Amino acid sequence: MNVPIIKVQNLKKHYDIKGIFGTTGIVKAVDGLTFDLLPGETLAVVGESGCGKSTLAKVLMNIEKATAGEFEIDNKNGFVLTAKELQSHIQMIFQDPMGSLNPRKKAWQIISEPLLINSKLTKTQCRDRAIEMMAKVGLRVELVDRYPHMFSGGQRQRIGIARALINHPKILICDEPVSALDVSIQAQILNLLMDLQDNLGLSYIFISHDLSVVKHIADKILVMYLGKIVEFGNTHNVITEPKHPYTKALIQSTPEVGVRNLIEMTPLSGELPSPLNPPSGCHFHQRCPLATDRCKTEIPILTGKFGRQVSCYNI
Repeated sequence: MNVPIIKVQNLKKHYDIKGIFGTTGIVKAVDGLTFDLLPGETLAVVGESGCGKSTLAKVLMNIEKATAGEFEIDNKNGFVLTAKELQSHIQMIFQDPMGSLNPRKKAWQIISEPLLINSKLTKTQCRDRAIEMMAKVGLRVELVDRYPHMFSGGQRQRIGIARALINHPKILICDEPVSALDVSIQAQILNLLMDLQDNLGLSYIFISHDLSVVKHIADKILVMYLGKIVEFGNTHNVITEPKHPYTKALIQSTPEVGVRNLIEMTPLSGELPSPLNPPSGCHFHQRCPLATDRCKTEIPILTGKFGRQVSCYNI
């Protein structure tokens, strides 16, 4: 039996919002998430902008400090590891390849920067390691001394992937890694990520809003809405037989997924509520065609149903 490489228990990240006269409210960006990630597995985290996906990534990377909860990585407390220790376990690939690369540094310097900071290797050794990693992500050696603006978007994302892998982490957090790329390039990057996973035994937390991308790469899907999990299960089951009304709405808004035989639903009305002032009860009830009076007052508990976990009273 596989032992999870990541264990998250009741993870919370709340922000105090301060106005002129002091604290005006609390934003519960991540509010009680519990999940595991197995070695070699890809977990997709999906939902609309503002649901807490990127905040979750920042907390797991220790960029933001958790408000409460537990986080274990490779049987170690992820919240007490030093930055250097954490980097050997988990790294991150960012959404905008141009914005995440230093424009004043050459490709090899960008890729080898974690080694230059955290190891005793010489610059020559770091350069050699960077060249080796460039080959693994499909970049030619003659590009080693070029600057970011001299690369295409897909090539820049390959540089970001190489930099994330240079310290040989076991886990990568991929925060919308292909959303800024052309569709044809997206497929190349996704295939590269899957090849690297097979060859290096990597585990991924893949953050996205695009289910047509997620269905090709993920083993499990975690659906978030206003900081909470509303559905969590095997990718095939969630995509082909979604149970939560919000999951159904996400899939219906992505025709490329090719799902058939879904129960017809009225399209969602309204926008995502403000996280500073979420609805009472089930946060989704104001947009849900199945909502009852109970939904307006009681927060549903995430429970095991239909071979996955779902947070809804009306299924």
